[in-house]
Amino acid sequence: MENYLNENFGDVKPKNSSDEALQRWRKLCWIVKNPKRRFRFTANLTKRSEAEAIRRSNQEKFRVAVLVSQAALQFINGLKLSSEYTVPEEVRKAGFEICPDELGSIVEGHDVKKLKIHGGTEGLTEKLCTSITSGIGTSEDLLSVRKEIYGINQFTESPSRGFWLFVWEALQDTTLMILAACAFVSLIVGILMEGWPIGAHDGLGIVASILLVVFVTATSDYRQSLQFKDLDAEKKKIVVQVTRDKMRQKISIFDLLPGDIVHLGIGDQVPADGLFLSGFSVLIDESSLTGESEPICVNVEHPFLLSGTKVQDGSCKMLVTTVGMRTQWGKLMATLSEGGDDETPLQVKLNGVATIIGKIGLFFAVITFAVLVQGLATRKLQDGSHWAWTGEELMSVLEYFAVAVTIVVVAVPEGLPLAVTLSLAFAMKKMMNDKALVRNLAACETMGSATTICSDKTGTLTTNHMTVVKACICGKARDVNCSDAARYLASSIPESAVRILLQSIFTNTGGEIVVGKGNKTEILGSPTETALLEFGLALGGDFQKERQASDVVKVEPFNSTKKRMGVVIELSGEHFRAHCKGASEIVLAACDKYINKDGDVVPLDEASTSHLNNIIEEFASEALRTLCLAYLEIGPEFREKSEEELLKLIPNLQVMARSSPMDKHTLVRNLRTMFQEVVAVTGDGTNDAPALHEADIGLAMGISGTEVAKESADVIILDDNFSTIVTVAKWGRSVYINIQKFVQFQLTVNVVALIVNFLSACLTGNAPLTAVQLLWVNMIMDTLGALALATEPPQDDLMKRTPVGRKGNFISNVMWRNILGQSLYQLVIIWCLQTKGKTMFDIDSDLTLNTLIFNTFVFCQVFNEISSREMEKIDVFTGILKNYVFVGVLTCTVVFQVIIIELLGTFADTTPLNWSQWFVSIVLGFLGMPIAAALKMIPVGAH
Repeated sequence: MENYLNENFGDVKPKNSSDEALQRWRKLCWIVKNPKRRFRFTANLTKRSEAEAIRRSNQEKFRVAVLVSQAALQFINGLKLSSEYTVPEEVRKAGFEICPDELGSIVEGHDVKKLKIHGGTEGLTEKLCTSITSGIGTSEDLLSVRKEIYGINQFTESPSRGFWLFVWEALQDTTLMILAACAFVSLIVGILMEGWPIGAHDGLGIVASILLVVFVTATSDYRQSLQFKDLDAEKKKIVVQVTRDKMRQKISIFDLLPGDIVHLGIGDQVPADGLFLSGFSVLIDESSLTGESEPICVNVEHPFLLSGTKVQDGSCKMLVTTVGMRTQWGKLMATLSEGGDDETPLQVKLNGVATIIGKIGLFFAVITFAVLVQGLATRKLQDGSHWAWTGEELMSVLEYFAVAVTIVVVAVPEGLPLAVTLSLAFAMKKMMNDKALVRNLAACETMGSATTICSDKTGTLTTNHMTVVKACICGKARDVNCSDAARYLASSIPESAVRILLQSIFTNTGGEIVVGKGNKTEILGSPTETALLEFGLALGGDFQKERQASDVVKVEPFNSTKKRMGVVIELSGEHFRAHCKGASEIVLAACDKYINKDGDVVPLDEASTSHLNNIIEEFASEALRTLCLAYLEIGPEFREKSEEELLKLIPNLQVMARSSPMDKHTLVRNLRTMFQEVVAVTGDGTNDAPALHEADIGLAMGISGTEVAKESADVIILDDNFSTIVTVAKWGRSVYINIQKFVQFQLTVNVVALIVNFLSACLTGNAPLTAVQLLWVNMIMDTLGALALATEPPQDDLMKRTPVGRKGNFISNVMWRNILGQSLYQLVIIWCLQTKGKTMFDIDSDLTLNTLIFNTFVFCQVFNEISSREMEKIDVFTGILKNYVFVGVLTCTVVFQVIIIELLGTFADTTPLNWSQWFVSIVLGFLGMPIAAALKMIPVGAH
């Protein structure tokens, strides 16, 4: 079986598998009773291909629009701009000066002309009644008006499927349809032969069983859909930082409105369409929209930001212009309504198992029907009545056909792939409670197969809150793990060093200190940035005052390639200073001076370098994250040179960085002097200022090509706790083990039900388990069994077991041992009852004997379900009372069994049993548990 699975189903990847591979293995799964149900929670390949075609078309259209816009840019800039836009009356009454359609056309089409008509980003800011520094107002009235005019930042979702739709889909089961037809014929023939209501009992029994199966199945599937809906809602909970009412705050992405000022950093997804306001080194990955892998540089000249794209590098502030379905991303999402993930490896394997068992079951069903009909025909041939068939005999043939169909119902384990879905949905819900968000179903299984967990220590091995505990300033290391120590430090080092340190902390940072509601100070940023800003406050610094004292002219954000970040600030008198912060060894290696204990800047000699490296190693050995802060006084070298020096320098000058307009003017003036000609002309035709102002600076920097981890990850640890990673792995293993338990239980029922009916048909000419009874057994092992065993919580000892790889044998030797041993016991018991039952228990009726056999068979499954809780351990009762689903399923099974035997005899072909017969049924079922315990002591190989 494993060879068959690996050969036919082994090339289906757990994620991003090709449509060809998925189509191929689905064609191999041709024995499917209800395709809609089996493949409900997996990708709709037809809709996926249609959506992909639409996506490619949209990408091409969008790319062409952008290229046309860029090609026409030069022509547009040469035209005299005139405004032909008229503000709709309802927009004007609401207090705005631009409608949502006009806003959307500007950004979506990269329409520079329209942008200039409306006064650029500043003009749009005014027309949207917002402020770059203050943001929009947050009063309910203002927000509701803004929502009414511009809409909300949510995508239109397909309506939820109601319970009755699941009932209808459950009715699409092919075998149930055949049984329904058999029930209809049985009703007609029975009523014609025996009248109402006696003649309708058999048909109504089948109808009642079908309805019970349908409603239980629909209820289970409906609950799963609700779980997936809740999980999908959790996945979409994204928080962004905006400025509103002069305060920087966090809000849900769904609360964004046009006019909001959004703060974006490296790795963030652009939450809506908008325009660049201010920022540094912003590179945007637009591949999700255009298909182009080359990042786009976004700045004041090219300010367009599109929803769904990602910030690959840099940071900026963005003015939101368009939200929701009006964005390009919203229009694209409207085409991608197919839903569903790729099949998980476990679903693929179980579909293969279901196919194999289905083929075997179909073979047995055909043979059983043929043997039963042949037996009846032989008896009639012996009686000489083979040409005359009575209505009762035709009813027998119909019953034989119904039994054969029901064998297929039992044999085709439709619940196997769905058990995976149920178990994964249950595990995903529980993992959410354990602070782990699963974005991809296959990730649960993948984590269960993990052999090694690699983790960065920050936030996973720690509490994800950092503080500055030690500092080396002016060459001396000190403990600063409390505010008093920090204040003492500030008073013990030179004032000039404190000023430089505070300036470095407060200007060279990706974080921010804001005053929120109730005048409460809040620090925004990563744990590292937060720790440094807290340290700066403890030293007595003032964040806002320090930021206002200088202008930031250049920022190089931190990325994992450079392992440092930098900022250039302009102080009074056109004086520039660069601050750098990053990995201690890297920053220190770039330094040639340091501040000594007297506050003087002195050369960094070999002894000082060795001393500082020793301190870095000492801090690192204490499991501290070390950072080095450095600064550099910058250049006004060029403007201070004499005319003679400039004439010697300019011929060799290729790049002039951080130049002022005056530097450019000096450069061009000297070039004119040297060559006696105009070397540059501005766009408006004048020559009194150089036109090199847009291309005179060259800057080389590394670009990180990675996306933000939380967007590409399949499992997100919400509490940054290493123990949560272990919990996820434990749940992943639990899913795999639970499905194995369920498969072991179901295959046992399959084997026994098939062999019992087949042998009985061959040897006695009749089947002890009727169609109605087999339908009930099918529900026990399929839907109820999945609920009971697929939702078992993980045990602590799971992490001590060796994980099973994707290519590992799913049905292990341990499972085969349990399946075959338990099946053999049940077959012996049922065969003994069938051949010796009347004598042993003084039974004189075939109906009573068959009822006893049916009752014993069901209780064998009830106790086997308990034994299946552990495949190797003898103790199967640990934690059973804590699993309310398991206890509830067992209770319902027993209660319904009593009802079927005692009250529904005419419909289920049973008769009430006496106390001794009930006792025998339960005891024989219970004896399967010590048999299962004894089987577990038989050593077998792991695989």
